[in-house]
Amino acid sequence: MNGNSHRPHVLTALLLAVAGLGVAAGFLLRLTGHDGWTNSVWAAATLPVLASLLVEIAGSLRRGDVGLDIVAALSMTAALIFGEYLAAAVVALMYAGGQYLESYADRRAGREMTALLARVPRSAIRRRDHGLEEVPLDAIAPGDRLVIRSGEVVPVDGVSEDDALLDYASLTGESLPVPRRAGEEVLSGAGNLGQAFDLTATRRAEESTFAGIVRLVAQARLAKAPMTRMADRYAIVFLIGTVVLAGGAWLFSGDPIRGLSVLVIATPCPLILAVPVALVSGLSRAASSGVLVKGGGALEAIARVKTIILDKTGTLTGGEVRLVATHVAHGVDAEEALRLAASLDQASTHVIARALVAEAQLRKLRLVPPRDVVEYPGQGVSGEVECIRMLVGGLAFVEGRARHAEGLAFESEMAPGAVLVALAIDGKLVALFILADLIRAGARELLQALKHNGIERVVIASGDLQMVADHIADGLPVDLVKGEMSPEEKVALVLDERRTAPVMMVGDGINDAPALTSADIGVAMGAKGAAASAEAADAVILLDRIDPLLPAVRISHRAIAIARQSVGVGLGLSIAGMIVAALGYLTPVQGALIQEAIDVAVILNALRVLRAS
Repeated sequence: MNGNSHRPHVLTALLLAVAGLGVAAGFLLRLTGHDGWTNSVWAAATLPVLASLLVEIAGSLRRGDVGLDIVAALSMTAALIFGEYLAAAVVALMYAGGQYLESYADRRAGREMTALLARVPRSAIRRRDHGLEEVPLDAIAPGDRLVIRSGEVVPVDGVSEDDALLDYASLTGESLPVPRRAGEEVLSGAGNLGQAFDLTATRRAEESTFAGIVRLVAQARLAKAPMTRMADRYAIVFLIGTVVLAGGAWLFSGDPIRGLSVLVIATPCPLILAVPVALVSGLSRAASSGVLVKGGGALEAIARVKTIILDKTGTLTGGEVRLVATHVAHGVDAEEALRLAASLDQASTHVIARALVAEAQLRKLRLVPPRDVVEYPGQGVSGEVECIRMLVGGLAFVEGRARHAEGLAFESEMAPGAVLVALAIDGKLVALFILADLIRAGARELLQALKHNGIERVVIASGDLQMVADHIADGLPVDLVKGEMSPEEKVALVLDERRTAPVMMVGDGINDAPALTSADIGVAMGAKGAAASAEAADAVILLDRIDPLLPAVRISHRAIAIARQSVGVGLGLSIAGMIVAALGYLTPVQGALIQEAIDVAVILNALRVLRAS
């Protein structure tokens, strides 16, 4: 049975039906006293399966693949030549049954991955001044307003203009509905579980998250794992050994049927089925947990990793500056201060200004357009909000233009990397906002769990100041912290660590792409779009958090262990059966039945990867 078979599932089912009906019809004819037709029916049932097999072997040889289907073809052909028609029909039935079982296992194992492909939308509803129009996906441009109806799949990345309830299950593995408020980002590929809502597109369809994931799925399905290539090499050795043993059994016994029995039981499906089924099952399980691994080779690499290098921003931290504390003067309401500051900051493009605006929107504060705005690049903004003269910016900038209001105080010792924003109203400094990129919840527990699952060394690599990186790493189970690193220095760090152990690099920015490519396994945080880092990586975390990395590591270890177990036990049973057949203790029919029992056991064992460990 060829693990590289691309035979359609329908044809596989048809061949199984022909072989099964042929074997049954032959026995029925024998029972009713029509023995003269029995051998002809069994031969007729064998020939379609043999012809299909020969066509597939020819195609494989043209591609340079030498598979063990040749053994199955030899055994059927020899059985027909030596008049063992029942054995030929049983081998055909067992072969077709194994092919059908392999096809089922592959489809079952890849269900979570191929489910993504079935969800790809073909068009979208776009708002225009004159009404609604249905347009193909490639006609959507950033800024277009789309209507996402109930039950539809979001076609492009965008920002929701209304509250929405979304299904991220097939996209990220989230089992519960995900609420999104107006102004929050919505990823393409999510299903709308609630009422219709408007979405402002932020990316074209081909640049959106879902399109990137679909491309990654295609790569994962086509990629061939090193373990599978190793199995192919062993297959050639096994093929030669089988022919030699069968020929030797015939030569020393003088009985060609004994050599035929060896051929019948020899097809090592444990070698050519167990590995791909276990690996595809592992890819499927990883996808359902929120990590898309680009093929069996990447899954094997994850299982070998001993050192993990983490970029700080966007991996250990959220990658977004958030408001962590507010200090206000006497008589000033903190929420009102934030609303006024964010209203004025709407006129600024500075990243800190956008963070304040996002925080106010998250809290559903009513923002109003500012007037008479003057921006001082890199320092702050002045203007008028609701007839109130205001200043928002860095503390030194605001202090130089306003006096402190009564009761305003704060701790001067801030965490490294934190940012202080001041608000002055009518010449008085009335509020201070502290913003920081916070460490992700559960980061410590995740790193500890990784160290209990084969990871021996954890390294943090960051472009931030060394003291900022040290502060983030404080209390985490890390072995080395490197700050102020350029992309080139990250690559050098990866290559240096690879000298002692296989390395996984985890990052989320475009500047991480070279380091991801240099590692044994590169993992990108891909929840916010198909960036260069996601394209360069070997695996992509589909959620905007790092904890899916742990189940991916566990799944990879389990998949590789089960694949090796299946190959070892299955091959051992096949070789034992061949020796017994060579000694004359098995007939061809008995050999075919035993071989199929081994096949079924191996495939079912490989499918254990799909179950939670």
